[in-house]
Amino acid sequence: MFFVDTIEVSGLGNRGYLAGGERTAVAVDPPRDIDRMIEAAARRGVRIAHVVETHLHNDYVTGGLELARVTGAAYIVPAAARVAFARTPVHDGDRTVVDTAAGLTLRAVATPGHTPHHTSYVLEEGGTPVSVFTGGSLLIGTVGRPDLVEPRLTERLARAQHASAHRLATELPDDTAVLPTHGFGSFCSSGQAHGESTTIGKEKASNEALTRDVDTFVDDLLAGLDDVPAYYTHMAPANAAGPAPVDLTPPAPADAAEIAARLAAGEWVVDLRNRVAFAAGHVSGSFNFEAEGQLATYLAWLIPWGRPVTLLAESAEQLAAAQRELVRVGIDRPAAAATGDPRDWVRPGDTPASFPRATFADLAARYPGQDVVVLDVRRDLERAGGFVEGSVHVPLHTLHRRLDEIPGGQVWVHCAGGMRAAVAASLLDAAGREVVAVDDAFGAAADAGLPLRLG
Repeated sequence: MFFVDTIEVSGLGNRGYLAGGERTAVAVDPPRDIDRMIEAAARRGVRIAHVVETHLHNDYVTGGLELARVTGAAYIVPAAARVAFARTPVHDGDRTVVDTAAGLTLRAVATPGHTPHHTSYVLEEGGTPVSVFTGGSLLIGTVGRPDLVEPRLTERLARAQHASAHRLATELPDDTAVLPTHGFGSFCSSGQAHGESTTIGKEKASNEALTRDVDTFVDDLLAGLDDVPAYYTHMAPANAAGPAPVDLTPPAPADAAEIAARLAAGEWVVDLRNRVAFAAGHVSGSFNFEAEGQLATYLAWLIPWGRPVTLLAESAEQLAAAQRELVRVGIDRPAAAATGDPRDWVRPGDTPASFPRATFADLAARYPGQDVVVLDVRRDLERAGGFVEGSVHVPLHTLHRRLDEIPGGQVWVHCAGGMRAAVAASLLDAAGREVVAVDDAFGAAADAGLPLRLG
């Protein structure tokens, strides 16, 4: 008998896995906060004997090296991955015994495409494939994007993705479970994945890497690639160097005076509360990144790398969860933190700032109108599907560098659903602009009668 437990990393759209028998197990692509993997092993009553990486990750800092150190496990990394630490290099076809009594082995399969060295791992029970850990190769309905390593390699890697998907589909039985690391909202995925589980057989029927010829597949894949989060450039080097252990102890507390001083010094003060609460009252100059949204992705994408960040949270629990999210992308220690509400965070005599929220119907009642600016902060691919006529387009991840491009007037800012509009509204509000956050689904724009155009 064997088991496979999934370690969800929902904020980044990723998964890690723990697989094994009655006594020993292997950890696959573990997140940096390794206590979750250790707790999963403890619940199963197994020892983690091996830790494996499918590739040097571009979107998060791995916990693999530290997990191997803490547990005494062998750390298995693709041989062609250039790293600065001791590890067990793995080559195509290598087998690793996971649990002798259960007859479990792990077979390495070279699947280049997401990276040149990418490796998938087939879990075999008594020599029969039962699952395949595909990392950033074959995902649910799509594949990992091939453009994160080097622009000159992108087309070559896209063709390699097609070949790797076909290799897995050819070599493995249709009922083999496909267990990817990426594809649940991760920007490492080249397309939108649908569903929570899949098999080789299901992918043969639906995955474009397996239903299209290589030229058509590559052309469509390259045409559909989305923007790359800026912080990705720091992830692979950190993983190659060997990440340090994490410190999740509470940050130093900050009072109102210190918060004001950090803002005055140009540091980032980030309010983790939901966008409704932030709009109703917040520290002037602070930015709103909801703890319940894609906090790590968007904060790491926007913040100048290495800039000190102070976190404001409604509770100690919210603060702790945010710290855990942020260490996964290399934001290791907040400079300071405070919990409570804006009345606790402003100096005596000051009052919290605020701005209004609205719907697309509210906007339609005012637009077009004098001194009304509609700002669309969606990404290019999203805008290509349709936009409000006359709107200004500045993708959220570029907004903090392009505030001077926004025309004068009252800025009504929108995205696809409201979360990114709230971030953008906070940036504009901090810059002294009069802003209205459109907290609505973009599909409501047409229903409201706003004039739309295709990109």
